[in-house]
Amino acid sequence: MAAGLLAAPLPCAAKEIIVHMKNQGAEGAMVFEPGYVKAAVGDTIRFMPTNPSHNAETIATMLPTGATPTKGAMNQEMKLTVSKPGLYGVKCMPHYSMGMVALVQVGKISPADLAAAKAVKLPPFAAKRMTAYLAKVK
Repeated sequence: MAAGLLAAPLPCAAKEIIVHMKNQGAEGAMVFEPGYVKAAVGDTIRFMPTNPSHNAETIATMLPTGATPTKGAMNQEMKLTVSKPGLYGVKCMPHYSMGMVALVQVGKISPADLAAAKAVKLPPFAAKRMTAYLAKVK
């Protein structure tokens, strides 16, 4: 019995991941850095404003079933604690049309979930950036 307990995987502590909201970054203007994040159920992603006039909020049409939408206030940190596996789309509302989006992957993603995320209609610049993030999903 004791040998079985020793062989059992230990639960991992939840991680905290920092994402910066920036006017300018490695991918151009109006970006989240990093724009693509892999997380585990229970992790918290902290969206931190580094310049004024940004917010972070989930994209209602790009959330796992049963996940609670989250909306941060302007110029304030937004904490997203991921409680379900799946894809979480995030946007900065004032700069959404300029392509300010991010993608959080939680756990393993099914082909159906990936196809559903790819089918979400986004503004053109946001769609271009999101397409690049969706290509990283494994």
